[in-house]
Amino acid sequence: MKKNVTMRDIAEKMNVSSVTVSKALNDKDGVSDDLREKIKTVAETMGYRINAAAKSMRDGYSYNIGVIIPERFAGANQSFYLQMYQHISKVLEGYNYSGIMHLLTDEDERNKRLPHLYYEKKVDGFIVLGQMDKEYLKEIKGMDIPIVLLDFYDEYDDVDSVITDNFFGAYELTNYLIRKGHQEIGFVGNLYSTSSIQDRFLGYYKSLLEHHLVMNPEYILNDRDEKGTYIDIEVPKNLPTAFVCNCDQVAFNFISTLKKAGYKIPEDCSIVSFDNDIYATITEPGLTTVEVNVEEMAKTAVRFIIEKIKGNDENNGRVSVKGNIIYRDSVMEQKAR
Repeated sequence: MKKNVTMRDIAEKMNVSSVTVSKALNDKDGVSDDLREKIKTVAETMGYRINAAAKSMRDGYSYNIGVIIPERFAGANQSFYLQMYQHISKVLEGYNYSGIMHLLTDEDERNKRLPHLYYEKKVDGFIVLGQMDKEYLKEIKGMDIPIVLLDFYDEYDDVDSVITDNFFGAYELTNYLIRKGHQEIGFVGNLYSTSSIQDRFLGYYKSLLEHHLVMNPEYILNDRDEKGTYIDIEVPKNLPTAFVCNCDQVAFNFISTLKKAGYKIPEDCSIVSFDNDIYATITEPGLTTVEVNVEEMAKTAVRFIIEKIKGNDENNGRVSVKGNIIYRDSVMEQKAR
């Protein structure tokens, strides 16, 4: 029968004390970051497993983090948030924590019903993934438990939030289109839907302003209803030469609509978007898009929530993580008309 690896075994292997190993594995003070990482690496290699139940009873923590995702962001066609959740879970493991997903139904959100995980004290904090109703967010903010917002922010500057740099990403995408000769550029996205779409629109608009290009209201197209459900995108009668779409899935839908209307991409219309998820590669042609650094966003959000659980009340505010443009074949150079 295989012997369970103990802290003493790890200590002997690394020629340090068992106390040092315990501090490192439990993220306590008194161990350098470099040594802590080495001890964790050796522990994982040796197959050490923490007795989570005993640790929970001893420390008074559940060692679980709830990840709240509104159900509209977790459907079969929604790959971005599920990918983000996977990264969160992976990062949490490094802190000896587990992630528990809570799908927030439209009904619970509308009726302001808080997650059962909170009432049953099954988690030590919440990461809220994806924009939600303002009134529900007020209820979440009122809970006596640490919270961090991920991929959106709101007016509450006392709640930490981690976002991608939506503004600068869309600004750079639009600049790229202009460098390619495009002067009639539209935007696809419901401006009242999420803070991410709003910031991407503002980045797009800033680029137009800086280049003294007129924003035509007819080129601002709606992609979803007030509940966040995608709708058929109406193609304007006079098609601009390019569009900035708020995400890859919307770009995929819009390109399908344009093709059905007889347009070729990018010959008749160039398309750029955001996320670099699976839709960026299954779209034909492949999408030029901003790659969101999902891994870094997950790491930052998890670090913030763990620090809060440990009693660090410092307000980190709104932290943005830079993405980078992935260039593919959805953009064609526009010759002067």
